[in-house]
Amino acid sequence: MSTGHSSDLAGQGVVQGRLLQAARPFVIGGFSGMVATTCIQPIDMVKVRLQLFGEGARGGPKPTPLSVARDIVTQGKVLDLYQGLSAGLLRQVVYGTSRLGLFFTFEDALKKRAQERGTTLGFGERALAGLCAGGLGAMIGNPAEVALIRMQSDGLQPKEQRANYRSVFDALARITRNEGVLALWSGASPTVIRAMSTNFGQLAFFSESKHQLQARTNLSEQARTITASAIAGFFASFFSLPFDFVKTRLQRQTTSTVDGAPPYRGTFDCFVKVARTEGLLRFYRGFWTYFMRMAPHSSVNLVLTCENNPDRETGLSR
Repeated sequence: MSTGHSSDLAGQGVVQGRLLQAARPFVIGGFSGMVATTCIQPIDMVKVRLQLFGEGARGGPKPTPLSVARDIVTQGKVLDLYQGLSAGLLRQVVYGTSRLGLFFTFEDALKKRAQERGTTLGFGERALAGLCAGGLGAMIGNPAEVALIRMQSDGLQPKEQRANYRSVFDALARITRNEGVLALWSGASPTVIRAMSTNFGQLAFFSESKHQLQARTNLSEQARTITASAIAGFFASFFSLPFDFVKTRLQRQTTSTVDGAPPYRGTFDCFVKVARTEGLLRFYRGFWTYFMRMAPHSSVNLVLTCENNPDRETGLSR
């Protein structure tokens, strides 16, 4: 009796241990994403306002990150730079958790397959894991993305036309009530593509950079992680910014009061109209602001992930 009972307890312990091990990257991914979001929310706010400034016009004044931040504070208060923080945190609970968790899950599966074949995990496999994880996570987290953009852009409206959302849940409820459930997935295509390109740059280049730094330099583990995250942040910014720009434009728009149609019919239409009326370089407006948003996010996110995954030989590298 006691032996059987002990065996049952041991079996339950093994199952619980495996469940905890499987859940660990998802929990770490969500928590690290929330920490990073709290740190960079003002930068993200400025980034969104830069992308929306001068919509539909090629010329006009060229805002700077400092001028945009000054305008936000002048028109309200310093805490307005944190407008939409609740939506940003919810986005990380959903998107950050699934994105990193799925990446580690896919990477481990590909690593196991490579070991069975007597090969090593390469850049292509890590890139594939990042693309798939980013795309799936973005689809799940798109409603929070829509709420975030609406809350951050609300201050651009005349005071009498502002929605004045109280929280992310208030925004989600009002968008659903006024525009329908499908409005929560507006801009889903560029959001998914942006997430896939971000993950390609952030996770795959981080993994590869850290592996190369380990092989070619004498840097410490922490120095390799920080350096690799900065490299990953640059490539993630370069690949994803045009899609982030289009996503912002699509998710901000509501029904036009003139003819009942939104300004953009979809992703391709937005690309064409912006390129024609505002110029191709508009897609990269605020690149360094976006990079400053991406690099700290990559550092906090990936450093916390590596520190909490001691069982991985080189963080995300191999």
